[in-house]
Amino acid sequence: MRRAAPGEIMDEIMDGAGRVAAVREAMAAAGVDALVLRPSPDYRFLGGLPDSGAFLVVTADVVAESADPAGLVPEGARRVGVDPEMRVRELFGLAIEAELVPASAVLAPLRLCKEPREIEAIGRAVAAAEGVLGRARELAWFGATERAMAHRLRLLLVESGCEEVVALRVAAGEHTARPGHVPGKRVINPGDALTVSVCGRWGGYCAEVARVFVVAEPPEDFEAMYSVVAAAYRAGLAAVRPGVPAAEVSRTVGEVIDGSGYGRFAAPHACRGVGLGPDEGPRPGDDTVLAAGMTLCLEPAIYVPDLFGARLADVVACAPPGPAPLGSTSHTLHVLDR
Repeated sequence: MRRAAPGEIMDEIMDGAGRVAAVREAMAAAGVDALVLRPSPDYRFLGGLPDSGAFLVVTADVVAESADPAGLVPEGARRVGVDPEMRVRELFGLAIEAELVPASAVLAPLRLCKEPREIEAIGRAVAAAEGVLGRARELAWFGATERAMAHRLRLLLVESGCEEVVALRVAAGEHTARPGHVPGKRVINPGDALTVSVCGRWGGYCAEVARVFVVAEPPEDFEAMYSVVAAAYRAGLAAVRPGVPAAEVSRTVGEVIDGSGYGRFAAPHACRGVGLGPDEGPRPGDDTVLAAGMTLCLEPAIYVPDLFGARLADVVACAPPGPAPLGSTSHTLHVLDR
């Protein structure tokens, strides 16, 4: 498959007239007179060019990029939606005399369900992320540090065409039990478990994939714990279908882990939305009801303090018949032989 050039997928996806019409209708319902967006997922949703350096302004009459957004906001505007990623200096520099409210109140509901071409684009991003982890299995891990291997993965992400490395994790041994672990100087040795995850942006869209490896042989009791995470993933996947609250997917995952005896070590949430951003609606723990076209990162995890942990992550689309995983690699525990 030919990889699309940066921005090419976005040009293909944008149905400008229909999308802008929907945004204007939502603005009117929310009493918002204008949107002012900086380069961000909301900005890309409306066709803004990621590297333009300008703001994107949407009003009832105008959709335009400008370095001076205040000049495009209608005179007498009472409420202006601003990008949630707006920097403080950008907010002060707007010089707009109106009530400023988060633009996400207007745009987040419209971004929940992806168009078919968007799902295809996310699928291409998933394939690229899986490709990076596939190549990672061939690297020499013995004797290397977490930080060194994270650097090698970053290079593989760049080689894959990744436009932005959003997050990258390499955790070895007892560090796999730390959800927010930052790769450090710990040397990777035989008998270590490894949690490896990559989250990046390809063609404007984000994907995260996480896999668990063991070096030479698994630690004692690790395979049993990992089998619970894999079973919880399968249960969560089966729960993804239209009409099911997103929180129910997490509850289903939690029930499997609770039944195994690892319940107190389970991650609190097991799914979140992903698309133009790495963390968007449905949000963890919210009551959003799943609908066709929503895309989720399903990510069950168990973290046993000071011992080990395991986390799987894959992107799944909600389709009318049920779940549609966008990835293709298995969850078999892979043993690294070097």
